Amino acid sequence: MLRSVRPFVSWSSSAGNQDPGSVSAAFAVGSGDMPQFEMRHLPLRARVALMWLAEALVLGLLLAILSGVTIESWPAGVIVVLGLGLLNALLRPILVSLSIRPTIWVYGILTWSLDAGLLWLAGRFLPGMAVDGVLPPFLVGFGMGVFTVSFGDLLAIDDDDAYYHHVVRNIVHFYGKPEQSQKPGVLFLEIDGLSERILRQAMTKDLMPTLKGWLDSGSHRLIGWECDLSSQTSASQAGILLGSNHDIPAFRWYEKDRGKQMVSNHPADTLEIERRLSNGDGLLVGGGASRSNLFSGDAKHTMFTFSTISNPRRHRIQDFYPLWMGIYNILRLLLLFGWDVILEWRAAAHQRRHDVQPRMHRGGVYPLLRAATTVLFREVSLFVLIGDMYAGVPAAYTTFFGYDEVAHHSGIAEPDVLDVLKKIDEAFHRLQVAAKDAPRPYHFVVLSDHGQSQGATFKQRYGLTLKDLVRRLTAEEHIVESIESESAGWANLNLLLTGLFRDFTPNDKHFASRLLRRGVRNSYHLGQVVLGPARRQTAGAKDKPQAEEAADVVVLASGNLGLVYFTDWPERMTLEQINLAFPGLIQGMVKHEGIGFVLVRSEAKGPLAIGAAGTHHLANGWIEGEDPLVLFGPNAAAHLCRTDSFPHVADIMVNSLYDPVSREVAAFEELVGSHGGLGGDQNQPFVLFPAEWQLANEKIVGAAELHNQFKCWLADCGAIPLSRTTGIAAVAEKIGL
Repeated sequence: MLRSVRPFVSWSSSAGNQDPGSVSAAFAVGSGDMPQFEMRHLPLRARVALMWLAEALVLGLLLAILSGVTIESWPAGVIVVLGLGLLNALLRPILVSLSIRPTIWVYGILTWSLDAGLLWLAGRFLPGMAVDGVLPPFLVGFGMGVFTVSFGDLLAIDDDDAYYHHVVRNIVHFYGKPEQSQKPGVLFLEIDGLSERILRQAMTKDLMPTLKGWLDSGSHRLIGWECDLSSQTSASQAGILLGSNHDIPAFRWYEKDRGKQMVSNHPADTLEIERRLSNGDGLLVGGGASRSNLFSGDAKHTMFTFSTISNPRRHRIQDFYPLWMGIYNILRLLLLFGWDVILEWRAAAHQRRHDVQPRMHRGGVYPLLRAATTVLFREVSLFVLIGDMYAGVPAAYTTFFGYDEVAHHSGIAEPDVLDVLKKIDEAFHRLQVAAKDAPRPYHFVVLSDHGQSQGATFKQRYGLTLKDLVRRLTAEEHIVESIESESAGWANLNLLLTGLFRDFTPNDKHFASRLLRRGVRNSYHLGQVVLGPARRQTAGAKDKPQAEEAADVVVLASGNLGLVYFTDWPERMTLEQINLAFPGLIQGMVKHEGIGFVLVRSEAKGPLAIGAAGTHHLANGWIEGEDPLVLFGPNAAAHLCRTDSFPHVADIMVNSLYDPVSREVAAFEELVGSHGGLGGDQNQPFVLFPAEWQLANEKIVGAAELHNQFKCWLADCGAIPLSRTTGIAAVAEKIGL
């Protein structure tokens, strides 16, 4: 069934930019420099004729295998394929216009039924074809769809062009009819966890030709910036999107006043963080859109955003519906998902075969979690951002999680990790081309929230965890507890499923609704789908005997940053109190070769960074012995002073070793690529922005300062009005607004 007679030339017009959705392109990237049969430059008529002929042959093969559908001769098969293509072209736009409002299961059923129904109609009315029953058309339609996805890419003929023209623009109905405007909009495209150094390395290897082309043409500039401590997504995104990341000491922390452990990618906790920090004047206020982020930035439109996933009035799952429109889109996602699983198996086998170090176990369900992050979320973000541009949204912020997820497990610059960057770059190329049809011009800002630093984990190096070390250095009567770290892939999958599940109301009696509710009934907690380690922890909390004694020492990890809390003390313990209650603990920790320094507060001397051979008095800068912060950058002391002021800072903050030669750290989680503390690439993200835009400061330190700069850029180009808060006004004055 020919989906579209229009070639996909616009997406493939520049060398090195293959269709990121293509199976052949993915195969070429994942399998080395494999020669490919290129037919993209054939005349359109020749490609259309080849596609019809190939579909007729495939149809004949399917009819020979399956019973219930018969065609008298192969010329009749060609006529059937031609008729089906024309019927698709006529009926699909009508279906789109009628069904843009229904729920997500309507899309799957109606569009899949359309293909089977067209075959059934052909059997009834087209000469030379007969259909017996209802099931055979569905089976034949499925087989033809798989073929169209695969072979159609080879000919550069697929239905993405029709998709953009007939489906994506219908998203406009959700926003209202967009007005043509000369005021530009801005898309903020975040590549989670990518450092400036690795980005430049990828561009040097020509793995990111779109971004490299922007730099080479002079349209954009690339600078590094320095993120806060802790160097992780919740702290950085809170600062960038909300303008403040106060009191986020790590990705996970413990709050003594509430007796609660906070985890940044648990929706309830993320909502609470945003409630505390938002002043109603976030980066995306004034009609912006938040897509696949931790925080909303006070956006009017949000989708798959952790802080709003529990609020159906703000979380617009309808914006995701068009991705399910047509069998092509469903099959394409399935094929891309399956191929990414195969690539992960192949990459893991390569590391084992060549004894790549450091490495970690990558089996179990991880390949599926990886594919959900690298494929599903990338494609969701791509399709919805194109819809946002067609709707004329003034500003949108989206996170591409794929690099961060894969780098955690593979390493920050392994071939399969760089392949993820290549596919993200191809998605950016599609956005660039799609922007030409938007009702307003769009600027692109590409950034990262932090980087990643590589290294064998603390446990791999020394055979024990930070929790084990603390237990060894404290008395036996103390109960030491820690939160099991979970892959970010689980949180991303739970977010996706929660968003989909919310579309099925408890009163919906449709079969698909009942089936989905039954499938997640044992994994639904407080309005959210909870799978993976978080589900086990939730179940464990329910089953835990009330008489069981609570831990009095809580040890948490965020990359190479560790946090130690003593729960018997309602306030933060001072150094003097710790030495009295746990003699030898501090000295035992700093003398361990895997620890660079600890941050504690002395009642007499204020905040201290203590290392094995010296102490840095943070209040006055006095160094006693050797400076333990000398390897961690010129702003390390300022970062620690700021963290020390947080209400929920740990009694002891622990930073691992950092080797400036190898640039390695020793994560307290089992991740070979990590971030969260100080040391190396994790503290050195980047911003790539239009070259004509002015910078208030060439050296940006802290996510809140980057937020202020972004707000001024939005105001300068007229996308969103400037808010005259103190920090933003100061930046505006510097750049002449």
